[in-house]
Amino acid sequence: METKNKSTLYWSLLKFKDWKFYIASTSKGLCYVGSQNKPFEELCKWAKKRFPGSLLIEDGEKLEPYALEITQYLEGKRKTFTVPFDYNGTAFQLAVWNALCGIPFGQTKSYSDIANDINKPAAVRAVGAAIGANPVLIAVPCHRVVGKNGSLTGYRGGLDMKTQLLELERGESLRIK
Repeated sequence: METKNKSTLYWSLLKFKDWKFYIASTSKGLCYVGSQNKPFEELCKWAKKRFPGSLLIEDGEKLEPYALEITQYLEGKRKTFTVPFDYNGTAFQLAVWNALCGIPFGQTKSYSDIANDINKPAAVRAVGAAIGANPVLIAVPCHRVVGKNGSLTGYRGGLDMKTQLLELERGESLRIK
């Protein structure tokens, strides 16, 4: 954690059709993608916990490369992300988030699949908690993780957002107005 020398988080509100969500980055990369249509407080609470004492500065220009790739994804024109990320989590969380990035576009895995992928087959619950703590929705595709029977399980952005992202990846157009 960069608490010794307080870091700066740059943020912007990304609007895509009737979805609005906050995104944030450090100087190193994308560090946060918020839930759809949630207030700015969601970002503030997360920043206070993960980057204590950091400055939050609105800077749409700095966030432009990230906003562009997320928008291209939502338009169905991008399947992978090339922008840098700046994760802030434990070694276990980082392992889980990296495993999520390995799930191919249009496919899903179960929580136990992810636990096996990181060589911790008994840690299914902990995997679920780490997935729930994923700060970078959409780009780190936690929406691709489903229950063992294929059922949709919790998602920080809400199950409607998760459903729409999975439909998008199946080649259906987003129901976002």
